[in-house]
Amino acid sequence: QVQLVESGGGLVQAGGSLRLSCAASGRTFSNHVMGWFRQTAGKEREFVAAVSWSGLRNYADSVKGRFTISRDNAKNTVYLQMNSLKSEDTAVYYCAATIRATPTALNSMYNYWGQGTQVTVSS
Repeated sequence: QVQLVESGGGLVQAGGSLRLSCAASGRTFSNHVMGWFRQTAGKEREFVAAVSWSGLRNYADSVKGRFTISRDNAKNTVYLQMNSLKSEDTAVYYCAATIRATPTALNSMYNYWGQGTQVTVSS
């Protein structure tokens, strides 16, 4: 059974940092694109960042220069380092995976999803 389990969310003050992790199990994800999305109440899930198996990265404009996505294929884990956090970064963050060559921002392209982890940034 394929599982993606996020961790690392929490409450942080504006300007602070958090590191999210997503551990994948049930199959090998080294050939998958791994992505992070986020969602707030009443809004659609939006793309944050994605990384291909070869290390190609894609970021939403709103997080460029502040967030960094990385992966450890040996551990089947993807990370999202979030710096200079803003109140508008508050959301539930989801990890996702898809078999593609390029790090797509389209959530409809992702086959596997985690349950999400809450990130709250206080101003």
